[in-house]
Formats: sequence, structure tokens, C-alpha cells
Amino acid sequence: MSQRARTYFLQLQNDLTLHLYTPSDCEELLPPLPTPMAYMPGGGAPAPGVAPVGSQYCVCKVELSVSGQNLLDRDVTSKSDPFCVLFTENDGRWSEYDRTETAVNNLNPAFSKKFILDYHFEEVQKLKFALFDQDKSSTLLEEHDFLGQFSCSLGTIVSSKKITQPLLLMNDKPAGKGLITIAAQELSDNRVITLSLVGRKLDKKDLFGKSDPFLEFYKPGGDGKWMLVHRTEVIKYTLDPVWKPFTVPLVSLCDGDMEKPIQVMCYDYDNDGGHDFIGEFQTSVSQMCEARDGIPREFECINPKKQKKKKNYKNSGIIILRSCKINRDYSFLDYILGGCQLMFTVGIDFTASNGNPLDPSSLHYINPMGTNEYLSAIWAVGQIIQDYDSDKMFPALGFGAQLPPDWKVSHEFAINFNPTNPFCSGVDGIAQAYSACLPHIRFYGPTNFSPIVNHVARFAAQATQQQTAMVSR
Repeated sequence: MSQRARTYFLQLQNDLTLHLYTPSDCEELLPPLPTPMAYMPGGGAPAPGVAPVGSQYCVCKVELSVSGQNLLDRDVTSKSDPFCVLFTENDGRWSEYDRTETAVNNLNPAFSKKFILDYHFEEVQKLKFALFDQDKSSTLLEEHDFLGQFSCSLGTIVSSKKITQPLLLMNDKPAGKGLITIAAQELSDNRVITLSLVGRKLDKKDLFGKSDPFLEFYKPGGDGKWMLVHRTEVIKYTLDPVWKPFTVPLVSLCDGDMEKPIQVMCYDYDNDGGHDFIGEFQTSVSQMCEARDGIPREFECINPKKQKKKKNYKNSGIIILRSCKINRDYSFLDYILGGCQLMFTVGIDFTASNGNPLDPSSLHYINPMGTNEYLSAIWAVGQIIQDYDSDKMFPALGFGAQLPPDWKVSHEFAINFNPTNPFCSGVDGIAQAYSACLPHIRFYGPTNFSPIVNHVARFAAQATQQQTAMVSR
């Protein structure tokens, strides 16, 4: 059985009850482990005055933008079609985290797909960026030509904000003149912007058809160059494309600056990667926000070369912004810092299938160290959850046991034997009540935890009547 299964699978149900599963249950409930890699390289704003939770919970989101320069050319009749794969290290082993799109026929790619990671300042998070030339449609990396790799820690990238380093082959020799550039952006601004765009009367670029237009959005980089932020999908065979609405973090689009210029480029897609330029325009988020309440905002798509050559040149089409909406994408941490609390209820299975608690093979057997698998699970989860509850008073219920003095089966009983007050003080209180009740009950059955679900549902119904979050003091 995997080590991951032995750490217990704990499932938070929508009814807010925490069900504790033992290792025998985990094999069925856990998702399958990832297959081995073919390539294994060397609400509202937070309320003021809320006390911050520990640093281990304040995880910062970091977005990494990747581009390559002077990559090796592995194709005979054309250039390489590179894509980048990010690997993360855990316990000395590398595993794939994510990969970018493929840049067709391009030795100097700027990938629009970003890598978004959780940044823990107290940890050394090792990363490896590996580039490949896509040769087949296979997802196996061994089917593609290796172009080079670069390794470092996430902290190194974050502290520098932007780094450019040479790519290395598997033997640590230079991969030609290939370079990789990685830029880090902290996603501390949780606003997101959603844009809906269409084109009208764009220039025809294909000899035997119309055009296959797509858009690229750029923002100014710290080095004075434009940085690719987003690329739309390609709309085939039309001069009047309608692109799908898309959402990007506002900090990715303009660093949170509503007045920062945004360059929008329109191209006609070609299979060989030599996309034909249609036109461009500049705008800003503040200008795009004028497109609302059913009033679109139009931008002329200008081709500067045509504009210089033709006296009567007007434009190469119109890009119409149908709508622009900015919303906040609140995270779990936002809610916690805003005063939201979690109600932690434990439901414990005391059915006979667990075995005699005096037998060492039983899941309820308390060993000489004073613990068992149920206690380990309660401690593992409870120590984390209790930080999100101000009074740290937790209901602890049991089901599937016969209770004294009449030894009737109960599927909803307080393990502290106080039906009017099933609350235990902290995780210690749960553990003590559990250990104390074991000698006084008889394991029975069947497995029926619906009464506990209904019990917690009643608490949840009462909580919906509260108008404000309870803030920890």
C-alpha cells in the first residue's frame, strides 16, 4: 500500500462532517497515482483587525512566464517546434508539474501559457525547466527531441524577478547558444478581467480563402520589451471572427495598473508558424472598461507598413470589445482572513467490522504508544482545522455501537456521553473522549452515518441565518 494511503484519506463532505477513512478504505477512494515519467531529467474584502493566521497558511501565488532564445534546431526542413515542461522536486524525485503550448517553427519562442505555483518562503522549492522539440502528437516526452534544461529554486527566480540562463544538455554541456528567460510575477492582486471580443472586416491574408485570425495581448516588460500575456484561439476561414470570452488575472494583463498600455496584435494563422500580420492597436484597461452596459468599444486595427504606403488607407479591420468585466477571484485564504470560520465535526465508525479494540489487528486498538489509526487521523486533520475555529469546541459523534445501560444500537451518539453537549475542547478533548468511551461501548452495526449527516445539516441550517462572519478575537 502506498505511503500516501497510509496518511489517511479524509473527505470533507458538503454537509460539513469530517469522515475518517482507514487505510483499507483508501485504496478505493484515492485517485490513481500518476504514471512514471518517460523522461526523468537529472465574498468581500478581508475585515480590518483580523489576526493573521500562521505563515504556513499564507501561501503566495507566483506566476512564471517562460521564453527561449537561440534554441537548437532539431528539424531538417524547418525550425524546431518547442514547448517547455516544468518539473518540481519532492523527496529527491522529479515529477512533471505542467507544460506550455507548442510554438510552431520558432527558435525564439515566447510561451503564452504561464506556470502558477504556490510559493512558500520557508521552503527550498527546486524547479527544472526542460525544453523539447515536438515531433509527434504523443504526450510521452521520450518521443520528442530534447533541446536543453535549466534548474534552480523558485526563491532564486522570485528574488531576481527575471533571470536569463544558458540551457544545458543532459551531460551538463551547453545546448548550443540556447538561453531560457523566466520572469516571476506575484499574484497578490486577486482581481480578474473577462474580455469578449469580435473582429469586423479584417484583411484577407489567404490566397484561396479568407483569414484565420487570432489575437495576442502584450504588456510592457521591465526591460522595455513587450511581454506576451495572452493568446486567443484561432477562428478559421473568416474576416469577422467571434472569439470566446476569456479571463486572465488583472496583474498578469497590466500589473494591476489600469492605465498601463496594452498592445494587441492581430495575426492570420499559418500552419508553418509564419503567421501573417494583420494589424495592431494599443489600449489600456481603463479604456476597455468603457465597454459595458451593452455599449461596445471599437478599436481600429492598423498595419503601419500599409498606412505608410497607401494614402487612402483607413485600417485593416475593426476589433470590437463587446464587454469588459473586472471581478475579484477570492481565495480560501481571503475568506479566512475576512473572518470566515469552519465548523469541524468528527464522525467515528464503531461498527463491528473494525474488529475487537483489544485485538492488535483492530483499527481501534490503542497501542502502547497511546495511539491508533483513528487517533492518528483525528490528530493529522484536527491540528490544522482547529486554527480556523475561534472557540475550538468540536462536536464528536459516533455511530454503529451498542450503548449502556440498555445496550441499544445508536447511530448518533456523543462520544463524551453528553447528548445535550457533544462538544469537546480542542483536538485533545476529542482524543480523550474517544479513548474514554472505547471500554464502555460494544461494536455492532450496520454502517449508517445518515443520522450524523442530518445532525450536522441542522447546525449548517442555523449558520445560514448569520448575517456576518464570526471573527476570531
